[in-house]
Amino acid sequence: MFGYYLDLAWRSLKRSPGITALMVLSIGIGVALAMSTWTLVHLMSRDPIPQKSALLFVPTVDMWGPAAHARAARGDDPPVLLDYGTAEALLRDHRATYQSANYWIAPTVVPSKVGLHPFNVSGFAVSGQLFPMLDVPFQYGSGWSAADDADRAQVVVIGQQLNDKMFSGRDSVGKTIELDGRNYRVVGVLKDWNPQPIYYDVPAFGGFMIKPIEVFLPFSSAIAAKVPSNGTAYAGCFKSPEQPGFEGYLHSSCAFISYIAQLDNPAAVQRYRDYLIGFARQRFTWPPNVRLYGLMTWLKYLQTVPAGVQILRYVGIGLLVVCLVDTIGLMLAKFLRRSGEIGVRRALGATRRSIYAQFLTEGAVVGVAGGVLGIVFTWLAMAWLRSVYPRTWSALAQVDSRLLAATLLVAIVATLLAALYPTWRAAQVQPALQIKTN
Repeated sequence: MFGYYLDLAWRSLKRSPGITALMVLSIGIGVALAMSTWTLVHLMSRDPIPQKSALLFVPTVDMWGPAAHARAARGDDPPVLLDYGTAEALLRDHRATYQSANYWIAPTVVPSKVGLHPFNVSGFAVSGQLFPMLDVPFQYGSGWSAADDADRAQVVVIGQQLNDKMFSGRDSVGKTIELDGRNYRVVGVLKDWNPQPIYYDVPAFGGFMIKPIEVFLPFSSAIAAKVPSNGTAYAGCFKSPEQPGFEGYLHSSCAFISYIAQLDNPAAVQRYRDYLIGFARQRFTWPPNVRLYGLMTWLKYLQTVPAGVQILRYVGIGLLVVCLVDTIGLMLAKFLRRSGEIGVRRALGATRRSIYAQFLTEGAVVGVAGGVLGIVFTWLAMAWLRSVYPRTWSALAQVDSRLLAATLLVAIVATLLAALYPTWRAAQVQPALQIKTN
């Protein structure tokens, strides 16, 4: 029976190609706009490391005291970054399974390859434990050892793109690369790893840095070499450093270092929280003011997905509703024009249930066609974003099989909902009256 209704739907749609095209176009545009906005919001707010996010925590410590609270945008919450002295003390005490102090750097690469000029890359100074803590994938080599951290070794982990540019994609472990006039030995080359948001140092740039991170230096080595922080929106000083330059920064309470730790169970989390309280009580003269954020709580606290972006969800729904209302009007006009046909079918014994089945099948066919068109429009929208804003959206504006399936499903369900009222109106046609009128 479904095949019969499908045949009737196909014949009906072919009889009114103009209205059919408008309905399909309306559904396609509405679904594409909705799915594009929903997808971007979903990808920006997703769990960046679902297999370990429950074990990752960010500690913050109030290094400035109550006097700074009146000037703080976040009330009495501690600064979201740490000063060097606090970060170094946490590293030294090592109360977590893994831990890493991090800050954003932008060193200049001086190529030895003929034809290449010096260029800047984005990178981080991190502790060696960051790599196993975050399950960072390596194409060649590995991260550096704890001994390298302790010895302030001149080693570096580089990204895949930098390896392609400097060493033509070959295994460069053991090779030397010059950064800011210093030679560093390559110990590892990453695979294509660019998590979004960059959850291990959210304050560096608000979370998203689509341009690949190409250099990781040991935190201790970067400090010893006085590699400056690249500056962040969250970094700051409650009091100006007493000494000039980077050395003064290190001996002040200026916050520029993020910190992340792995704690494997609730007991470890409680022990670490107690440790932070004891640490702050011993280190500062004011009452302890510390926080220990789970990773997903941390991302939400720092609003990595701004409220303005969240509004896109509702914008997408609104656009889809507008297109559905347009489709309802077109379907209503199309179905009611066939009142005579409906009257004849009812007079010949067709039930209202069969009328519902026929017209809802027609709506489903329109939904499938609109969904296919919506997939095309969604793909074009994502491709346009990647081409116009390659550094901003290339990693987020991705079309995958789940998105395609969701687009098609939303189109069919939305069209069936849109078809309910026109179908109900069509099913109310009185056969005797229609036959007499015609």
